Amino acid sequence: FFFEKKYRSTDPHEYPSIAMRFTVAVLACLTATTSAFSPAALRPRSGFALKMASTLTQDELKQMVGYKSIDDYVESGMVVGLGTGSTAYFAVERLGQKLKSGELKDIVAIPTSVRTKEQAEELGIPLVTLDTHSKLDVAIDGADEVDPDLNLVKGGGGALLREKMVEVCADKFIVIVDESKLTDALGPGFPIPVEITPFCHLHTLKLVENLPSVAGKCNAVLRMGSSSSNKPDGDEVAVTDNGNYIVDLHFDVPITPEEAPVMASEIKNTVGVVDHGFFCGMSTAVIIAGSDGISVKEAKKE
Repeated sequence: FFFEKKYRSTDPHEYPSIAMRFTVAVLACLTATTSAFSPAALRPRSGFALKMASTLTQDELKQMVGYKSIDDYVESGMVVGLGTGSTAYFAVERLGQKLKSGELKDIVAIPTSVRTKEQAEELGIPLVTLDTHSKLDVAIDGADEVDPDLNLVKGGGGALLREKMVEVCADKFIVIVDESKLTDALGPGFPIPVEITPFCHLHTLKLVENLPSVAGKCNAVLRMGSSSSNKPDGDEVAVTDNGNYIVDLHFDVPITPEEAPVMASEIKNTVGVVDHGFFCGMSTAVIIAGSDGISVKEAKKE
């Protein structure tokens, strides 16, 4: 269901903040003892091969895909959707750098959360809203899970409604993740968030939990504390930027790529539900950072 492009991203000039780690990796290869090249040593051994990207931390991998998304998909004059989360942070950072240097010009951006808005403002990125710019050239954001059909789970950080409102309006939606976010099926690895109205919220929670496609497969949990984390960190009900609540659906069984759109539709059509964290059929491409470097998976064109 997708086309895949693979290549190494080892150019220290492209990502200067991680150049030192690549240098260390190269020196480690060059200073290996000659015994390492004996016939026995040359046979495949687990853990022997030194891979460039394996020397990087998770944050550095996130930086690589965040920077690449801006470098490859954003041009001067564009309207850009800015996602929310620890990976999208680096895309916003890169956009600010390229605007400051003059490499990009005449860019306006639409943030998907209060915290992304604050970051963009600090970097001097011109901001607009969907009220004045309802057509975007590209939107860039992270994801909590990605299945083989490039269906996503998003909303672990609580910004799922604004993210979807912005990203559905983009000609291209570029997803940036590390390889730990790839899965054969959505669900058990990460709860599915559902944003609901505060009015009679427990009623709505029960309605969602008992939908035909959902019943018996998950436990619905009202998010508590901060809306930006699906792990309870407070005694008060979590409130989103939109003033709503979030129910996290903790699934015991996998949601196949075929089941995800059906479940998404049923949840969305439930009165009291504002939106959900399924992003089905929206991705243009997914940029993935992993132990073998960076790969790009593109959605199959209809």
